[in-house]
Amino acid sequence: MVFSKSMTFDHEEFGPAVVPTLPPVARGTDDSVFLDNLRAGDAAAFEVLIDRYSSGVYALLYRITENPEEASDLTQDTFLRALRSIKGFRGDSELKTWLYRIAINESRNRFRWWKRRRRDVTISIDATIGDSQTTLLDTLADRSISPEESALNREREYALKTALQELPEAYREAIVLCDVEGLTYDEIAVALQIGIGTVKSRISRGRQELRRRLKDF
Repeated sequence: MVFSKSMTFDHEEFGPAVVPTLPPVARGTDDSVFLDNLRAGDAAAFEVLIDRYSSGVYALLYRITENPEEASDLTQDTFLRALRSIKGFRGDSELKTWLYRIAINESRNRFRWWKRRRRDVTISIDATIGDSQTTLLDTLADRSISPEESALNREREYALKTALQELPEAYREAIVLCDVEGLTYDEIAVALQIGIGTVKSRISRGRQELRRRLKDF
């Protein structure tokens, strides 16, 4: 794994562990004591947070950047930001969704840095959606594809990658979270801090734009 809890933090980042530290097996991500430990600056609790969610955060960021080094750096930035912001976490959403929101914001900041320097951003479409075997390419493909057309899959995939790079940031984020990460509309709304209607609209318009760009395939 590229990112792990071996990342280091300055000791002053953590406050005194005023809440008794529970053994890892007794912690639950929805448990109020676990959240209290995090808010109190308990380093052990934060290591548990990293253990449980760093793989998912890294996967999300890799699928947005398609660059392992950038994804690793952004993952570390995400957890550093989470460390500094955890006291403000009210538990209105799942910790995973909250971390995804931070990761998206970090990636947006990095993307703007890239854009100013005319650096290309690509997205992996080979990854499966959620726990299924369906890929993003599959969601855009014609279900009645013939054997002859299947020979064009490689060329179509390249064209889709190019089209994804050219999508507006808002559409690209929504499509990755929905069609690659497998998040629900509710979870996407929380992660992007937008309404459900806007989520559906962005996904629909993003897919329509991709289909328009791929109409020759």
